Amino acid sequence: MNVAQNIVAGLDRILTMEVVRVTERAAVAAARLRGRGDEKAADQAAVDAMRQELNRLAIKGTVVIGEGERDEAPMLYIGEEVGSGIGPAVDIALDPLEGTTICAKNLPNALAVIAIAEKGSLLFAPDVYMDKIAIGPGYDEGVIDIDASPAENIASLAKAKGVAVSEITACILDRPRHERLIEAVRATGAAIRLIGDGDVAGVIHTTDPEETGIDIYLGTGGAPEGVLAAAALRCTGGQMQGRLILDTQEKVARAAKMGIADPKRIYRAEDMARGDVLFAATGVTDGNMLAGVKFGSNYITTHTIVLRSSSRTVREIKARHQDLEKF
Repeated sequence: MNVAQNIVAGLDRILTMEVVRVTERAAVAAARLRGRGDEKAADQAAVDAMRQELNRLAIKGTVVIGEGERDEAPMLYIGEEVGSGIGPAVDIALDPLEGTTICAKNLPNALAVIAIAEKGSLLFAPDVYMDKIAIGPGYDEGVIDIDASPAENIASLAKAKGVAVSEITACILDRPRHERLIEAVRATGAAIRLIGDGDVAGVIHTTDPEETGIDIYLGTGGAPEGVLAAAALRCTGGQMQGRLILDTQEKVARAAKMGIADPKRIYRAEDMARGDVLFAATGVTDGNMLAGVKFGSNYITTHTIVLRSSSRTVREIKARHQDLEKF
């Protein structure tokens, strides 16, 4: 077995199930503060819990998508090394609480999310906006095109799915910048699911339209979140295209320092998350795909999905935790 095969085997053997504990712990910590109106406190609780659990993993991990640069985030910052220091060298993209506002208001679809890949496999994305389009698995390449109009993309998807345009539902962040996009989609006759926050969840929902009711994701959101979403789509066979929005010289220069040579490049899911990828998400609040954390009198329940790109395995884990001291 060569070195690459050893790394892949290591990811499968060591991390596929162990990574569940990382998102479970972060989700439970955040859930204790949901509905309290304090976004920062909930986010910090999730960060602390995720970091503690990450450092128990047998990996040499480097955070490439995290809470920000070192001077902005005391923990889980970009470049931070995590893990025990023994095991495979890996890149880590994470969002301990995806949807801080959602959690603070106790609204649907807040998640604890992480992706782990072989060293050098995740896009080192600057903290800027990214234009995104995504669909789930089961379609030929070329069904969507980020440079096509919303009407063209929705018509193409409807044809590929074998349904009328009126049976397609698009997920879009409810933001003023999307006013024209929303008008264009509605003009086609397709439905729209507007979300207030959490575009990682929005993209993931395209992977199971029968469960979530979402067929396509459209619009702009954070580039770091785009990498996390791409990791999930790599594991399920979905399609995604993204382009960084570098609309100032400062952003172009910052991206160049992070290795972005072509500011107009279109990134596909496999460009943002290459090689063998593991992805896990645990529900913090109830959502379309995952149930939120439930606190019983003597136990806690969590709901997690764990995905792996090389095998296209999708594991759904509903766990009851009775050792409450661990949480």
